[in-house]
Amino acid sequence: MVLTDTVRAFLQKPVVVRMAVVDADGYPHVVPVWYGMDGDDVIVFGYRKTRKVDFIKANPKGSIQIGGDPPGEGYLIKGEFSLEEDVDHRWTRQITYAYEATQESADKLLAEWIPAGLIVMRLKVTKVSKV
Repeated sequence: MVLTDTVRAFLQKPVVVRMAVVDADGYPHVVPVWYGMDGDDVIVFGYRKTRKVDFIKANPKGSIQIGGDPPGEGYLIKGEFSLEEDVDHRWTRQITYAYEATQESADKLLAEWIPAGLIVMRLKVTKVSKV
């Protein structure tokens, strides 16, 4: 078990986090994302045809950074990403409803996003450090 109870509790906040993967030239490719948790795995969804998905296919190593903005607590969560289908759009719905203020606003986004072809990026956590 890599995540402590303190980190797990911190990860329950629906905030925008920074997801980093390695680009084709070996540099960090960092993007802001919404996320959810599945046990100790961090779940992100996104469009299937994006650079971050292509980079994960080539090199699954990546990280998620949450918090750390002064004077707050924050963590860098490292691991390996895998790609998977979002069966019945479970994760897309769960994460969107957690972030949007109303069901109406979430439903509007989902109506736009789901037909566009989404994929789940699952980060299997191997290391956590404070930032």
